[in-house]
Amino acid sequence: MRIGVVGAGYVGLTSAVCLAERGHATVCVDVDAQRVRTLTAGEAPIDEPGLPQLLASTLRDGTLRFSGRFEDLAECEVVFVCVPTPSRPDGSADITAVDAAVGQLNRTLHPGAVVVMKSTVPVGTTRMVIDRLHGTGISAVSNPEFLRESHAIYDFRHPDRILIGAADDRAADVLQTVYGVGDTEVLRMSPESAELAKYASNAFLAVKISYANSLAQLCSRVGADVADVARCMGADVRIGKHFLQPGPGWGGSCLPKDTAALLDTGRRNGVELAEVASARDTNLGQADRIVAALSQSMAGPLATARIAAFGLTFKAGTCDVRDSPALFISDRLASLGAQVSGYDPRLAMIDQDTLRRSSIGAVDDAYLAAKAADAIVVFTEWPEFRDLDWFRIAGQAPAAVVLDTRNLLDPTEIRHAGLRYLGNGKVPGF
Repeated sequence: MRIGVVGAGYVGLTSAVCLAERGHATVCVDVDAQRVRTLTAGEAPIDEPGLPQLLASTLRDGTLRFSGRFEDLAECEVVFVCVPTPSRPDGSADITAVDAAVGQLNRTLHPGAVVVMKSTVPVGTTRMVIDRLHGTGISAVSNPEFLRESHAIYDFRHPDRILIGAADDRAADVLQTVYGVGDTEVLRMSPESAELAKYASNAFLAVKISYANSLAQLCSRVGADVADVARCMGADVRIGKHFLQPGPGWGGSCLPKDTAALLDTGRRNGVELAEVASARDTNLGQADRIVAALSQSMAGPLATARIAAFGLTFKAGTCDVRDSPALFISDRLASLGAQVSGYDPRLAMIDQDTLRRSSIGAVDDAYLAAKAADAIVVFTEWPEFRDLDWFRIAGQAPAAVVLDTRNLLDPTEIRHAGLRYLGNGKVPGF
């Protein structure tokens, strides 16, 4: 089919290359002219496994092209809207980019075309788009994305479910044809249900992680091990083992934004969603936990401490630092007087403007970051940190406390090197 994608960001670009891989003649439009030129040259601006190869092959095959002109979408049968919906100061989702894209498509597409809302949008947005397109012969459906950063290509190829929120069966059938779903479960429902289901799914994951972090704090105080507690919980099929690992808090482009938007939707409709609000409070409280643990464990005061931050991205496998707990907590430590040096295996690909706005002195060598450190905080679960020479680190930072927020490292190895180890939800720990 002739497919269009509006927006060459994380979701849009992943969707475009995967749709083109399936043989659809795909045009991806973005308002950023430089991004269009970069992608046309075959350069992937996003750090995602498998993306550069897939971008190169689909460009070479001619199934994918990039453009800055909405007019190039005129002959498309289906157009996916994959534009940002960032949080406003009050937590509500800003759908300005969605409105602009729909306005352009309204003037561009032919009758019979289907506009697919893949951006995460507030409940009622797709219905508004349907009303706006009334009389044009253009349909609109909701099709929320469930792509994990660092696994996006795999998730698009092997979705655990495809969610289609449609007011008419023809549009839903067309979208289902695009996906060629095979054995994948297709969940068809109203646009409102599909929009809310996306927010509800992400908010539940946030609640689960925050609960794991609260349990970790309790474990460290009563002599339990959070790994054992989570192992028992995860063995219960009603709970499942995923998202029960403690950490420095959740971040990234989805959970902070989507929980805030869901709370805003609830408030507008007289529902408080206290569970989600509490999960957000618990998430913010992780900074206090880590600051307190460092203050109590270091030999000297935090105000004069040298701290190494291992991992700056919000999760391993990506260069994304949006709402990264590592940056947030490092800024908090710096505000209390600490000098923070940060290292990340993807440092060269991390947005440099974001780093410059932070209080971190970024260095491209883990050993340099740890030199003369009073504490080393593992923020991101990069497996490379397990392979570091911890005896070498101990030699240049002999009094350092290693605070492992991800429980990534081998405590025995750290202690044999002569360093003090504190795990998250462990004894000793925090």
